[in-house]
Amino acid sequence: MNAPRPHVLLSVAMSIDGHIDDTTPDRLLLSNPEDFARVDEVRAHCDAILIGANTIRRDNPRLLVNSESRRAARVQRGLAPYPVKITISASGDLEADLKFFHTGGEKIVYASSAACGPLRARFDGLAEVVDAGEPISLPALLDDLGRRGIKRLMVEGGGQIHTQFLTQDLADEIHLAMAPFFVGDPGAPRFINAGSFPQGPQRRMHVAETRQIGDIVLIRYLPREP
Repeated sequence: MNAPRPHVLLSVAMSIDGHIDDTTPDRLLLSNPEDFARVDEVRAHCDAILIGANTIRRDNPRLLVNSESRRAARVQRGLAPYPVKITISASGDLEADLKFFHTGGEKIVYASSAACGPLRARFDGLAEVVDAGEPISLPALLDDLGRRGIKRLMVEGGGQIHTQFLTQDLADEIHLAMAPFFVGDPGAPRFINAGSFPQGPQRRMHVAETRQIGDIVLIRYLPREP
């Protein structure tokens, strides 16, 4: 009997015109301190956090539970202080000096078959590299995480990864934080890229929650029927 796949939660902050960043070298802060604390709380209650290789290369994030008290609460529940950190790489274009690989606890890289060999040599002792097929199969990735006991997966982007989860109908929940400004740059990355989405006019998503967090509005959507 196959283990159940994890509950997949997509988390994103975007401008009113749908952008998750701008085109400047500096990181665009879309959330406010209260919303960053909310995201940290959500991370602390997940078994794993996934982020795309493009986002790692662009932002060089650590992707941690930042609150010491939240980490301590995880340990009291019998968990590791940090969720498992996961990334996906089809090209193998990831460097071992990125912060992602030197902070937190366990790391997994799901790679294309062609990229596995070089990545295993590069990340020996830093991360487990898993062959996820050619091309990479997200359903196979979720099946593997289920076998590893991952029950709740938080996906933090970027746009290409979010688009793939949604077009393949693999998301159970979306946390959408709306920042009160526009980016206005057509070249800036977006929350979602073009694609064929099952969540269209004939299959509208369910709004599970709306909440004001300072000047941010959080909307929690359920892509499937509740």
